[in-house]
Amino acid sequence: MGHLRRMLVTALAVALGAVGLVTAPAAVAAPDRLPLTVTNDSGRGEAVYLYVLGTDLASGRLGWVDAAGTFTAWPAGSLPPSPAPDVAIAGPGQGGSTTVHIPRGFSGRVYFSFGEKLPFSLTPDGLVQPAPWVADDPSHDILFDWSELTYDASGLWFNSSQVDMFAVPHEVGVTAPDGTTRTIGALVAGGRDQVIDAMRANPAWANTVVTRDDGTVLRVLAPGKAAAAGLLADGYLDGYISWAWQQYVGRDLTIAPFTDSPGVRFYGRTIGDVMRFTNTSGTVVATFTKPSSADVWGCDGNLFAPNDAVVGPIARTLCAALNRGTLGTLDVQPTSDTNAFYRSSPTNEYAAAVHAAMADGRAYAFAFDDVGGFESLVHEADPSAASIRLGSFTGGSDGGSDDGSDDGGSVDGSTVSIVSDWNGKCVDVPAGNFADGQRIHVWTCDGSANQDWTFVDGTIRTQADMCLDVAWGSTANGAAVQIATCSGNPAQQFVLSDAGDLVNPQANKCVDLADWNPADGAVLQLWECAGTANQKWHLG
Repeated sequence: MGHLRRMLVTALAVALGAVGLVTAPAAVAAPDRLPLTVTNDSGRGEAVYLYVLGTDLASGRLGWVDAAGTFTAWPAGSLPPSPAPDVAIAGPGQGGSTTVHIPRGFSGRVYFSFGEKLPFSLTPDGLVQPAPWVADDPSHDILFDWSELTYDASGLWFNSSQVDMFAVPHEVGVTAPDGTTRTIGALVAGGRDQVIDAMRANPAWANTVVTRDDGTVLRVLAPGKAAAAGLLADGYLDGYISWAWQQYVGRDLTIAPFTDSPGVRFYGRTIGDVMRFTNTSGTVVATFTKPSSADVWGCDGNLFAPNDAVVGPIARTLCAALNRGTLGTLDVQPTSDTNAFYRSSPTNEYAAAVHAAMADGRAYAFAFDDVGGFESLVHEADPSAASIRLGSFTGGSDGGSDDGSDDGGSVDGSTVSIVSDWNGKCVDVPAGNFADGQRIHVWTCDGSANQDWTFVDGTIRTQADMCLDVAWGSTANGAAVQIATCSGNPAQQFVLSDAGDLVNPQANKCVDLADWNPADGAVLQLWECAGTANQKWHLG
Protein backbone atom coordinates (compact mmCIF):
# COMPACT_ATOMS: atom_id res chain seq x y z
CA MET A 1 0.00 0.00 0.00
CA GLY A 2 3.05 2.31 -0.04
CA HIS A 3 2.05 3.71 -3.43
CA LEU A 4 -0.72 5.82 -1.91
CA ARG A 5 0.01 9.48 -1.45
CA ARG A 6 1.20 10.55 1.98
CA MET A 7 -0.93 13.68 2.11
CA LEU A 8 -4.20 11.76 2.37
CA VAL A 9 -3.24 8.97 4.77
CA THR A 10 -6.17 7.05 6.25
CA ALA A 11 -6.59 4.06 8.52
CA LEU A 12 -6.74 1.98 5.33
CA ALA A 13 -3.53 3.65 4.17
CA VAL A 14 -5.39 4.77 1.06
CA ALA A 15 -4.07 8.07 -0.22
CA LEU A 16 -3.68 9.17 -3.76
CA GLY A 17 -1.57 11.61 -5.81
CA ALA A 18 -2.33 14.07 -8.55
CA VAL A 19 -1.72 14.21 -12.25
CA GLY A 20 -2.11 17.39 -14.19
CA LEU A 21 -5.65 18.14 -15.27
CA VAL A 22 -7.51 21.29 -16.19
CA THR A 23 -9.79 21.75 -13.21
CA ALA A 24 -13.29 23.16 -13.28
CA PRO A 25 -14.04 26.72 -12.17
CA ALA A 26 -13.98 27.12 -8.41
CA ALA A 27 -17.58 28.27 -8.40
CA VAL A 28 -18.82 24.79 -9.38
CA ALA A 29 -19.62 22.75 -6.29
CA ALA A 30 -19.09 19.01 -6.37
CA PRO A 31 -21.99 16.97 -4.93
CA ASP A 32 -21.96 15.82 -1.32
CA ARG A 33 -22.65 12.30 -2.60
CA LEU A 34 -20.79 11.65 -5.82
CA PRO A 35 -22.44 9.19 -8.25
CA LEU A 36 -20.10 6.39 -9.27
CA THR A 37 -21.33 4.19 -12.10
CA VAL A 38 -19.91 0.69 -12.47
CA THR A 39 -20.33 -0.76 -15.97
CA ASN A 40 -19.81 -4.43 -16.70
CA ASP A 41 -18.18 -5.03 -20.08
CA SER A 42 -16.27 -8.07 -18.84
CA GLY A 43 -17.98 -10.56 -21.12
CA ARG A 44 -18.56 -12.79 -18.09
CA GLY A 45 -21.94 -14.13 -17.02
CA GLU A 46 -21.52 -14.42 -13.24
CA ALA A 47 -23.25 -12.14 -10.76
CA VAL A 48 -21.13 -9.15 -9.70
CA TYR A 49 -20.98 -7.87 -6.13
CA LEU A 50 -19.75 -4.42 -5.14
CA TYR A 51 -18.37 -3.16 -1.82
CA VAL A 52 -17.46 0.41 -0.85
CA LEU A 53 -15.25 0.11 2.23
CA GLY A 54 -12.99 2.60 3.94
CA THR A 55 -12.68 5.47 6.36
CA ASP A 56 -14.82 8.43 7.27
CA LEU A 57 -12.16 11.15 7.24
CA ALA A 58 -13.91 13.40 9.74
CA SER A 59 -14.15 10.79 12.50
CA GLY A 60 -11.42 8.35 11.47
CA ARG A 61 -13.90 5.48 11.81
CA LEU A 62 -13.69 2.44 9.53
CA GLY A 63 -16.89 1.30 7.87
CA TRP A 64 -18.86 0.81 4.68
CA VAL A 65 -20.97 2.90 2.34
CA ASP A 66 -24.29 1.74 0.94
CA ALA A 67 -25.53 2.43 -2.58
CA ALA A 68 -27.19 5.68 -1.50
CA GLY A 69 -23.90 6.99 -0.08
CA THR A 70 -24.57 6.55 3.64
CA PHE A 71 -21.52 5.68 5.73
CA THR A 72 -21.90 3.22 8.63
CA ALA A 73 -19.13 2.29 11.05
CA TRP A 74 -18.29 -1.37 11.58
CA PRO A 75 -19.50 -2.97 14.81
CA ALA A 76 -16.91 -4.19 17.29
CA GLY A 77 -14.94 -7.25 16.25
CA SER A 78 -13.46 -10.08 18.28
CA LEU A 79 -10.67 -12.62 18.51
CA PRO A 80 -10.87 -14.94 16.74
CA PRO A 81 -12.27 -12.64 14.03
CA SER A 82 -16.05 -12.45 13.80
CA PRO A 83 -17.93 -12.30 10.46
CA ALA A 84 -18.58 -8.77 9.23
CA PRO A 85 -22.12 -7.75 8.23
CA ASP A 86 -23.02 -8.56 4.63
CA VAL A 87 -22.71 -5.14 2.97
CA ALA A 88 -22.54 -6.33 -0.65
CA ILE A 89 -24.27 -4.18 -3.26
CA ALA A 90 -25.75 -6.04 -6.22
CA GLY A 91 -23.59 -5.13 -9.18
CA PRO A 92 -24.31 -4.98 -12.91
CA GLY A 93 -24.77 -7.97 -15.17
CA GLN A 94 -22.88 -8.21 -18.44
CA GLY A 95 -23.58 -5.08 -20.50
CA GLY A 96 -25.31 -3.33 -17.59
CA SER A 97 -24.47 -0.58 -15.12
CA THR A 98 -25.01 0.06 -11.42
CA THR A 99 -24.64 3.44 -9.74
CA VAL A 100 -23.53 3.85 -6.15
CA HIS A 101 -22.70 7.09 -4.32
CA ILE A 102 -19.53 8.16 -2.55
CA PRO A 103 -19.92 10.61 0.35
CA ARG A 104 -17.57 13.56 0.54
CA GLY A 105 -14.97 12.98 3.24
CA PHE A 106 -14.42 9.29 2.46
CA SER A 107 -11.30 7.33 1.53
CA GLY A 108 -11.17 3.66 0.72
CA ARG A 109 -11.67 0.93 -1.81
CA VAL A 110 -14.36 -0.20 -4.21
CA TYR A 111 -14.20 -4.00 -4.43
CA PHE A 112 -15.85 -5.99 -7.23
CA SER A 113 -16.18 -9.77 -7.17
CA PHE A 114 -17.53 -12.22 -9.73
CA GLY A 115 -19.79 -15.16 -8.91
CA GLU A 116 -19.36 -15.10 -5.15
CA LYS A 117 -19.50 -12.59 -2.33
CA LEU A 118 -16.28 -11.66 -0.58
CA PRO A 119 -15.92 -12.89 3.01
CA PHE A 120 -14.96 -10.09 5.41
CA SER A 121 -14.33 -10.38 9.13
CA LEU A 122 -13.70 -8.05 12.07
CA THR A 123 -11.15 -7.97 14.88
CA PRO A 124 -10.99 -5.46 17.74
CA ASP A 125 -8.68 -3.43 15.47
CA GLY A 126 -11.15 -3.31 12.59
CA LEU A 127 -11.77 -4.95 9.23
CA VAL A 128 -9.68 -7.88 8.00
CA GLN A 129 -9.00 -7.23 4.32
CA PRO A 130 -9.01 -10.11 1.80
CA ALA A 131 -5.54 -11.63 1.28
CA PRO A 132 -5.94 -13.96 -1.72
CA TRP A 133 -2.17 -14.50 -1.99
CA VAL A 134 -2.46 -16.60 1.17
CA ALA A 135 -3.42 -20.15 0.18
CA ASP A 136 -5.97 -20.67 2.96
CA ASP A 137 -7.52 -17.20 2.88
CA PRO A 138 -11.31 -17.38 2.35
CA SER A 139 -11.00 -15.12 -0.70
CA HIS A 140 -8.33 -17.24 -2.43
CA ASP A 141 -10.66 -18.91 -4.95
CA ILE A 142 -12.79 -15.83 -5.69
CA LEU A 143 -12.26 -13.74 -8.80
CA PHE A 144 -12.14 -10.12 -7.58
CA ASP A 145 -10.21 -6.87 -7.61
CA TRP A 146 -10.52 -3.28 -6.40
CA SER A 147 -9.96 0.39 -7.15
CA GLU A 148 -8.92 3.02 -4.61
CA LEU A 149 -10.26 6.51 -4.08
CA THR A 150 -10.34 9.54 -1.83
CA TYR A 151 -13.14 12.11 -2.10
CA ASP A 152 -12.59 15.19 0.05
CA ALA A 153 -12.37 18.96 -0.11
CA SER A 154 -9.63 18.73 -2.75
CA GLY A 155 -11.84 16.68 -5.07
CA LEU A 156 -11.72 13.07 -6.21
CA TRP A 157 -8.48 11.09 -6.43
CA PHE A 158 -9.14 7.75 -8.12
CA ASN A 159 -6.77 5.01 -9.21
CA SER A 160 -6.71 1.47 -10.44
CA SER A 161 -4.16 -0.60 -8.53
CA GLN A 162 -1.95 -3.54 -9.40
CA VAL A 163 0.38 -3.18 -6.41
CA ASP A 164 -0.73 -6.50 -4.89
CA MET A 165 -2.06 -8.34 -7.92
CA PHE A 166 -3.33 -8.09 -11.49
CA ALA A 167 -6.76 -9.70 -11.69
CA VAL A 168 -9.81 -7.98 -13.21
CA PRO A 169 -9.33 -5.60 -16.16
CA HIS A 170 -10.78 -2.29 -15.10
CA GLU A 171 -10.46 1.39 -15.76
CA VAL A 172 -11.52 4.31 -13.60
CA GLY A 173 -12.83 7.69 -14.66
CA VAL A 174 -13.91 11.07 -13.40
CA THR A 175 -16.22 13.58 -15.05
CA ALA A 176 -15.70 17.34 -14.82
CA PRO A 177 -18.59 19.81 -14.55
CA ASP A 178 -18.41 20.51 -18.31
CA GLY A 179 -19.11 16.83 -19.03
CA THR A 180 -15.56 15.94 -20.04
CA THR A 181 -14.56 12.52 -18.71
CA ARG A 182 -11.04 11.32 -18.22
CA THR A 183 -10.36 7.61 -17.74
CA ILE A 184 -7.26 5.60 -16.97
CA GLY A 185 -6.35 1.93 -16.57
CA ALA A 186 -7.59 0.59 -19.92
CA LEU A 187 -5.75 -2.42 -21.32
CA VAL A 188 -4.66 -2.98 -24.89
CA ALA A 189 -6.66 -5.61 -26.74
CA GLY A 190 -5.87 -8.96 -25.17
CA GLY A 191 -3.97 -7.21 -22.39
CA ARG A 192 -4.99 -9.58 -19.60
CA ASP A 193 -3.80 -12.61 -21.56
CA GLN A 194 -0.65 -10.70 -22.49
CA VAL A 195 0.31 -10.32 -18.83
CA ILE A 196 -0.59 -13.91 -17.98
CA ASP A 197 1.34 -15.29 -20.97
CA ALA A 198 4.42 -13.19 -20.16
CA MET A 199 4.54 -14.55 -16.63
CA ARG A 200 3.93 -18.14 -17.67
CA ALA A 201 6.67 -17.94 -20.28
CA ASN A 202 9.29 -17.10 -17.64
CA PRO A 203 10.06 -20.16 -15.46
CA ALA A 204 11.04 -17.99 -12.49
CA TRP A 205 7.66 -16.22 -12.57
CA ALA A 206 5.30 -18.92 -13.82
CA ASN A 207 3.98 -19.76 -10.34
CA THR A 208 2.81 -16.18 -9.82
CA VAL A 209 -0.17 -16.99 -12.08
CA VAL A 210 -2.93 -18.35 -9.82
CA THR A 211 -5.52 -20.60 -11.46
CA ARG A 212 -8.69 -22.00 -9.91
CA ASP A 213 -9.56 -25.72 -10.20
CA ASP A 214 -12.10 -24.93 -12.92
CA GLY A 215 -9.34 -23.39 -15.07
CA THR A 216 -10.17 -19.75 -14.36
CA VAL A 217 -7.05 -17.59 -14.04
CA LEU A 218 -7.84 -15.64 -10.91
CA ARG A 219 -4.86 -13.33 -10.71
CA VAL A 220 -1.18 -12.73 -11.27
CA LEU A 221 0.52 -11.95 -7.97
CA ALA A 222 2.89 -9.02 -7.59
CA PRO A 223 6.40 -10.17 -6.65
CA GLY A 224 6.23 -9.25 -2.98
CA LYS A 225 3.05 -11.24 -2.46
CA ALA A 226 4.30 -14.11 -4.61
CA ALA A 227 7.61 -14.35 -2.73
CA ALA A 228 5.83 -14.31 0.64
CA ALA A 229 3.67 -17.21 -0.58
CA GLY A 230 6.69 -19.20 -1.78
CA LEU A 231 5.79 -18.70 -5.45
CA LEU A 232 8.85 -16.59 -6.35
CA ALA A 233 12.40 -16.94 -5.07
CA ASP A 234 12.90 -14.89 -1.88
CA GLY A 235 16.13 -13.29 -3.04
CA TYR A 236 15.21 -12.99 -6.68
CA LEU A 237 16.44 -9.40 -7.04
CA ASP A 238 19.37 -9.58 -4.60
CA GLY A 239 22.09 -9.90 -7.24
CA TYR A 240 20.98 -6.83 -9.11
CA ILE A 241 20.51 -4.84 -5.90
CA SER A 242 24.07 -5.63 -4.77
CA TRP A 243 25.50 -4.70 -8.15
CA ALA A 244 23.57 -1.42 -8.32
CA TRP A 245 24.50 -0.50 -4.74
CA GLN A 246 28.20 -0.94 -5.47
CA GLN A 247 28.15 1.32 -8.51
CA TYR A 248 28.18 4.29 -6.14
CA VAL A 249 31.31 3.43 -4.21
CA GLY A 250 33.32 5.73 -6.47
CA ARG A 251 30.74 8.05 -8.00
CA ASP A 252 27.73 10.07 -6.97
CA LEU A 253 24.11 9.09 -7.31
CA THR A 254 22.13 12.31 -7.77
CA ILE A 255 18.52 12.36 -6.65
CA ALA A 256 16.33 15.32 -7.67
CA PRO A 257 12.93 14.23 -6.33
CA PHE A 258 10.87 17.39 -6.88
CA THR A 259 9.89 18.42 -10.41
CA ASP A 260 8.78 21.82 -9.14
CA SER A 261 12.09 22.38 -7.31
CA PRO A 262 14.82 21.00 -9.59
CA GLY A 263 17.51 22.73 -7.56
CA VAL A 264 16.80 20.49 -4.55
CA ARG A 265 19.29 17.66 -4.96
CA PHE A 266 20.80 14.96 -2.82
CA TYR A 267 24.02 13.05 -3.49
CA GLY A 268 24.58 9.44 -2.54
CA ARG A 269 27.78 7.43 -2.04
CA THR A 270 28.13 3.83 -0.88
CA ILE A 271 30.44 2.78 1.95
CA GLY A 272 30.18 -0.95 2.56
CA ASP A 273 26.47 -1.75 2.52
CA VAL A 274 25.38 1.77 3.45
CA MET A 275 24.52 4.54 1.01
CA ARG A 276 24.91 7.95 2.59
CA PHE A 277 23.21 11.03 1.15
CA THR A 278 24.30 14.64 1.52
CA ASN A 279 22.54 17.82 0.49
CA THR A 280 24.02 20.58 -1.66
CA SER A 281 25.79 21.95 1.42
CA GLY A 282 27.52 18.64 2.10
CA THR A 283 25.50 17.83 5.21
CA VAL A 284 24.56 14.18 5.66
CA VAL A 285 20.75 14.01 5.51
CA ALA A 286 19.95 10.30 5.08
CA THR A 287 21.50 6.84 5.16
CA PHE A 288 20.16 3.58 3.73
CA THR A 289 21.46 0.08 4.33
CA LYS A 290 21.40 -2.08 1.22
CA PRO A 291 17.83 -3.37 0.86
CA SER A 292 16.68 -6.94 0.33
CA SER A 293 14.45 -8.08 -2.51
CA ALA A 294 11.49 -7.92 -0.12
CA ASP A 295 12.38 -4.33 0.79
CA VAL A 296 12.35 -3.38 -2.89
CA TRP A 297 9.12 -5.21 -3.72
CA GLY A 298 7.35 -3.52 -0.81
CA CYS A 299 9.25 -0.20 -0.78
CA ASP A 300 9.59 -0.79 2.94
CA GLY A 301 12.10 -2.10 5.47
CA ASN A 302 15.44 -0.52 4.59
CA LEU A 303 13.59 1.62 2.03
CA PHE A 304 10.88 2.84 4.40
CA ALA A 305 9.72 6.29 3.29
CA PRO A 306 8.62 8.55 6.16
CA ASN A 307 6.28 11.44 5.53
CA ASP A 308 8.94 14.13 5.40
CA ALA A 309 10.67 16.33 2.83
CA VAL A 310 14.05 14.56 2.68
CA VAL A 311 14.30 10.89 3.67
CA GLY A 312 10.92 9.93 2.26
CA PRO A 313 11.47 11.40 -1.21
CA ILE A 314 14.92 9.81 -1.43
CA ALA A 315 13.54 6.41 -0.35
CA ARG A 316 10.71 6.62 -2.86
CA THR A 317 13.12 7.44 -5.67
CA LEU A 318 15.52 4.62 -4.73
CA CYS A 319 12.68 2.13 -4.62
CA ALA A 320 11.32 3.17 -8.01
CA ALA A 321 14.79 3.00 -9.57
CA LEU A 322 15.43 -0.49 -8.17
CA ASN A 323 12.04 -1.77 -9.33
CA ARG A 324 12.59 -0.32 -12.80
CA GLY A 325 16.19 -1.52 -12.96
CA THR A 326 17.67 1.92 -13.63
CA LEU A 327 19.77 2.27 -10.47
CA GLY A 328 23.42 1.72 -11.33
CA THR A 329 23.04 2.61 -14.99
CA LEU A 330 21.50 6.07 -14.73
CA ASP A 331 23.14 8.29 -12.13
CA VAL A 332 20.46 10.98 -11.98
CA GLN A 333 17.15 9.79 -10.55
CA PRO A 334 14.26 9.71 -11.06
CA THR A 335 14.36 9.23 -14.81
CA SER A 336 11.50 9.38 -17.28
CA ASP A 337 13.43 7.45 -19.94
CA THR A 338 11.14 4.46 -20.38
CA ASN A 339 13.65 2.92 -22.81
CA ALA A 340 15.84 2.23 -19.78
CA PHE A 341 13.11 0.60 -17.67
CA TYR A 342 13.21 -3.12 -16.83
CA ARG A 343 16.49 -3.71 -18.69
CA SER A 344 18.40 -5.04 -15.69
CA SER A 345 18.89 -8.74 -15.18
CA PRO A 346 17.07 -9.84 -13.14
CA THR A 347 14.30 -7.25 -13.12
CA ASN A 348 10.70 -6.74 -12.04
CA GLU A 349 9.10 -8.75 -14.83
CA TYR A 350 5.65 -8.27 -13.31
CA ALA A 351 5.79 -4.47 -13.46
CA ALA A 352 7.22 -4.61 -16.97
CA ALA A 353 4.38 -6.84 -18.18
CA VAL A 354 1.62 -4.82 -16.50
CA HIS A 355 2.85 -1.51 -17.91
CA ALA A 356 3.24 -3.03 -21.38
CA ALA A 357 -0.39 -4.19 -21.29
CA MET A 358 -1.78 -0.73 -20.48
CA ALA A 359 -3.12 1.34 -23.36
CA ASP A 360 -1.35 4.44 -22.09
CA GLY A 361 1.51 2.66 -20.31
CA ARG A 362 0.40 3.82 -16.86
CA ALA A 363 -0.13 1.49 -13.92
CA TYR A 364 0.41 1.13 -10.18
CA ALA A 365 2.53 -2.02 -10.51
CA PHE A 366 4.59 -1.36 -7.38
CA ALA A 367 4.31 0.83 -4.35
CA PHE A 368 5.98 4.01 -5.64
CA ASP A 369 5.14 3.72 -9.32
CA ASP A 370 3.98 7.34 -9.12
CA VAL A 371 7.63 8.48 -9.03
CA GLY A 372 8.08 10.17 -12.39
CA GLY A 373 4.33 10.17 -13.05
CA PHE A 374 3.76 6.63 -14.34
CA GLU A 375 0.81 5.82 -12.08
CA SER A 376 -2.77 5.04 -13.19
CA LEU A 377 -4.52 7.92 -11.42
CA VAL A 378 -7.13 10.54 -12.28
CA HIS A 379 -8.05 13.63 -10.27
CA GLU A 380 -10.74 16.26 -10.58
CA ALA A 381 -11.13 19.14 -8.13
CA ASP A 382 -14.88 19.52 -8.77
CA PRO A 383 -16.13 16.17 -10.03
CA SER A 384 -19.69 15.69 -11.17
CA ALA A 385 -19.47 11.89 -11.48
CA ALA A 386 -17.08 8.96 -11.42
CA SER A 387 -16.95 5.59 -13.13
CA ILE A 388 -15.46 2.12 -13.10
CA ARG A 389 -15.57 0.00 -16.25
CA LEU A 390 -15.00 -3.73 -15.80
CA GLY A 391 -13.22 -4.57 -19.04
CA SER A 392 -13.02 -7.61 -21.25
CA PHE A 393 -11.01 -10.59 -20.03
CA THR A 394 -9.99 -11.46 -23.58
CA GLY A 395 -10.39 -8.34 -25.70
CA GLY A 396 -9.78 -4.64 -25.12
CA SER A 397 -11.36 -2.46 -22.48
CA ASP A 398 -14.62 -2.18 -24.43
CA GLY A 399 -15.54 -5.59 -23.07
CA GLY A 400 -15.77 -7.23 -26.47
CA SER A 401 -19.39 -6.19 -26.98
CA ASP A 402 -20.54 -5.80 -30.56
CA ASP A 403 -23.34 -3.39 -31.25
CA GLY A 404 -22.50 -2.99 -34.91
CA SER A 405 -20.57 0.23 -34.43
CA ASP A 406 -16.88 0.88 -34.88
CA ASP A 407 -15.33 0.93 -31.45
CA GLY A 408 -12.01 2.41 -32.54
CA GLY A 409 -9.96 -0.69 -31.72
CA SER A 410 -7.24 -1.96 -34.03
CA VAL A 411 -6.54 -5.48 -35.26
CA ASP A 412 -2.93 -6.46 -35.98
CA GLY A 413 -2.35 -7.20 -39.65
CA SER A 414 -5.42 -5.36 -40.98
CA THR A 415 -4.92 -2.63 -43.56
CA VAL A 416 -7.15 0.29 -42.62
CA SER A 417 -7.53 4.02 -42.90
CA ILE A 418 -7.31 6.24 -39.82
CA VAL A 419 -10.10 8.80 -39.84
CA SER A 420 -10.54 11.98 -37.81
CA ASP A 421 -13.76 11.99 -35.82
CA TRP A 422 -13.78 15.77 -36.07
CA ASN A 423 -13.56 16.45 -39.82
CA GLY A 424 -13.84 12.97 -41.37
CA LYS A 425 -10.48 13.25 -43.17
CA CYS A 426 -7.90 10.45 -43.36
CA VAL A 427 -4.34 10.30 -42.10
CA ASP A 428 -2.31 10.60 -45.30
CA VAL A 429 1.29 10.50 -46.56
CA PRO A 430 1.64 13.70 -48.63
CA ALA A 431 1.93 13.02 -52.36
CA GLY A 432 2.85 9.39 -51.69
CA ASN A 433 6.33 10.44 -50.57
CA PHE A 434 7.26 7.45 -48.37
CA ALA A 435 10.59 8.91 -47.22
CA ASP A 436 12.26 9.11 -43.82
CA GLY A 437 11.13 12.22 -41.98
CA GLN A 438 8.07 12.94 -44.15
CA ARG A 439 5.58 14.77 -41.95
CA ILE A 440 2.05 13.34 -41.95
CA HIS A 441 -1.17 15.26 -42.55
CA VAL A 442 -4.88 14.60 -43.12
CA TRP A 443 -6.60 14.62 -46.50
CA THR A 444 -10.04 13.89 -47.90
CA CYS A 445 -10.42 10.12 -47.78
CA ASP A 446 -9.89 8.67 -51.26
CA GLY A 447 -8.92 5.03 -50.72
CA SER A 448 -5.39 5.53 -52.04
CA ALA A 449 -2.28 3.72 -50.81
CA ASN A 450 -1.22 7.02 -49.20
CA GLN A 451 -3.97 6.39 -46.63
CA ASP A 452 -3.35 2.68 -45.99
CA TRP A 453 -2.06 1.79 -42.53
CA THR A 454 -1.38 -1.58 -40.90
CA PHE A 455 -1.23 -2.18 -37.15
CA VAL A 456 1.67 -4.53 -36.33
CA ASP A 457 2.94 -5.23 -32.79
CA GLY A 458 2.17 -1.77 -31.47
CA THR A 459 3.40 0.06 -34.58
CA ILE A 460 1.37 1.65 -37.38
CA ARG A 461 2.99 0.89 -40.74
CA THR A 462 2.63 2.15 -44.28
CA GLN A 463 4.46 1.52 -47.58
CA ALA A 464 8.24 1.03 -47.94
CA ASP A 465 8.69 -0.36 -44.40
CA MET A 466 7.84 3.02 -42.89
CA CYS A 467 6.24 3.49 -39.46
CA LEU A 468 4.27 6.31 -37.90
CA ASP A 469 6.86 8.07 -35.74
CA VAL A 470 7.29 11.02 -33.36
CA ALA A 471 10.12 13.15 -34.70
CA TRP A 472 13.36 12.69 -32.73
CA GLY A 473 11.50 10.66 -30.11
CA SER A 474 10.24 13.90 -28.59
CA THR A 475 7.74 13.84 -25.73
CA ALA A 476 6.99 17.56 -25.96
CA ASN A 477 3.71 19.19 -26.92
CA GLY A 478 3.87 20.11 -30.61
CA ALA A 479 6.29 17.34 -31.63
CA ALA A 480 5.82 16.51 -35.31
CA VAL A 481 4.22 13.21 -36.31
CA GLN A 482 6.00 11.77 -39.34
CA ILE A 483 6.99 8.48 -40.95
CA ALA A 484 10.39 6.89 -40.48
CA THR A 485 12.02 3.54 -41.19
CA CYS A 486 10.56 1.00 -38.78
CA SER A 487 13.04 0.43 -35.96
CA GLY A 488 10.98 -0.72 -32.98
CA ASN A 489 11.86 2.30 -30.85
CA PRO A 490 9.27 3.79 -28.46
CA ALA A 491 8.73 6.81 -30.72
CA GLN A 492 6.99 4.38 -33.10
CA GLN A 493 4.65 2.80 -30.57
CA PHE A 494 1.00 3.87 -30.73
CA VAL A 495 -2.21 2.62 -29.15
CA LEU A 496 -5.67 3.49 -30.45
CA SER A 497 -7.84 3.36 -27.34
CA ASP A 498 -11.51 2.50 -27.24
CA ALA A 499 -12.15 6.17 -26.50
CA GLY A 500 -10.59 7.07 -29.88
CA ASP A 501 -7.32 8.48 -28.52
CA LEU A 502 -4.24 7.63 -30.60
CA VAL A 503 -1.60 7.60 -27.87
CA ASN A 504 2.18 7.39 -27.94
CA PRO A 505 2.85 5.60 -24.61
CA GLN A 506 6.42 6.91 -24.32
CA ALA A 507 5.13 10.47 -24.11
CA ASN A 508 1.66 9.55 -22.82
CA LYS A 509 0.37 12.11 -25.32
CA CYS A 510 -2.13 12.01 -28.16
CA VAL A 511 -1.92 12.47 -31.91
CA ASP A 512 -3.58 15.84 -32.48
CA LEU A 513 -4.80 17.84 -35.48
CA ALA A 514 -2.66 20.94 -35.09
CA ASP A 515 -4.50 24.21 -34.45
CA TRP A 516 -7.90 22.62 -35.15
CA ASN A 517 -7.19 23.10 -38.86
CA PRO A 518 -10.20 21.72 -40.80
CA ALA A 519 -8.54 21.82 -44.22
CA ASP A 520 -6.83 19.21 -46.37
CA GLY A 521 -3.14 19.27 -45.48
CA ALA A 522 -3.61 19.91 -41.76
CA VAL A 523 -0.54 18.44 -40.07
CA LEU A 524 -0.44 16.08 -37.10
CA GLN A 525 1.39 16.69 -33.88
CA LEU A 526 1.76 15.19 -30.43
CA TRP A 527 -0.14 16.98 -27.67
CA GLU A 528 -1.25 16.34 -24.11
CA CYS A 529 -4.40 14.24 -24.24
CA ALA A 530 -7.42 16.45 -23.59
CA GLY A 531 -10.31 14.36 -24.85
CA THR A 532 -11.08 17.00 -27.50
CA ALA A 533 -12.54 16.25 -30.94
CA ASN A 534 -9.32 17.09 -32.80
CA GLN A 535 -7.68 14.17 -30.95
CA LYS A 536 -10.32 11.55 -31.71
CA TRP A 537 -9.83 8.90 -34.42
CA HIS A 538 -11.50 5.77 -35.72
CA LEU A 539 -10.64 3.11 -38.28
CA GLY A 540 -12.15 3.16 -41.73
